[in-house]
Amino acid sequence: MSNEAQVAYWNDAAGVTWARFQAQLDQQVAPLGAEAMRVLAVKPGERVLDIGCGCGQTGFDLAALTGAAGAVRGVDISRPMLEIAQARPGRPAWLAFDECDAQTGDLGSGIYDAAYSRFGVMFFSDPEAAFRNILRALKPGGRLAFVCWRSMAENVWMREPLAAAAHLLPAPAPADPHAPGPFAFADAGRVLKILLHAGFHDVTETKFDAAIGGLSLDEAVDVSLRVGPLGAALRAAPEHIKEAAGVLRELLTRYLTPDGVRMPASVWIVRAHA
Repeated sequence: MSNEAQVAYWNDAAGVTWARFQAQLDQQVAPLGAEAMRVLAVKPGERVLDIGCGCGQTGFDLAALTGAAGAVRGVDISRPMLEIAQARPGRPAWLAFDECDAQTGDLGSGIYDAAYSRFGVMFFSDPEAAFRNILRALKPGGRLAFVCWRSMAENVWMREPLAAAAHLLPAPAPADPHAPGPFAFADAGRVLKILLHAGFHDVTETKFDAAIGGLSLDEAVDVSLRVGPLGAALRAAPEHIKEAAGVLRELLTRYLTPDGVRMPASVWIVRAHA
């Protein structure tokens, strides 16, 4: 099955927006990705595949763990984000980024000790095929760990901004909960079946919660207007951005702390073996 729709999506407005807000988004989700990285337990000298590497922060973090004796390859379908990753200063020689669809692209065979992803695996049109491709790239006994969102109902930082501005927006069309998107892996039972059918074993799924953010109020309003479910809705109705900014500022002020705006987030930390 082709992944063309997602390739188009992440090379258009979505990819450009994520590249634009790279620093703020990295800051927001860093604690969630760090937990999956801790679970993966990368060792010096290992070869690691970073799936959906985006703007490259996780690749740099993984490369610091492998050291020069190892290697990290970050793959993504978004050229705007890969351009940020490739231009980051101080990239070590053992870290490479390239444009490759993890569902259909050539990831190699029996190369990697471990595969990792921070919110990069929920966008496959055929997730079983994608994970079979990732499995082929791992050595026997290789490890997989990734972080993915639980339901929007459990994620205050995405749910409440959308709810606050809902009166400004057209009623959304019913959505397929399993369609590629941020919440495609919210159902842990579905994720388990996908991984087992793809050939992985010893799958564990652990709930992890954290207050994320740390942005200033102005930054948090700007990011909420551009990314996540509200950002997607406003891309289709940009005439409501100014009004939405007002209600968002009122909402996010309630979550303002001495360390910036912080809101609850809920994810799955998934680990499996080849």
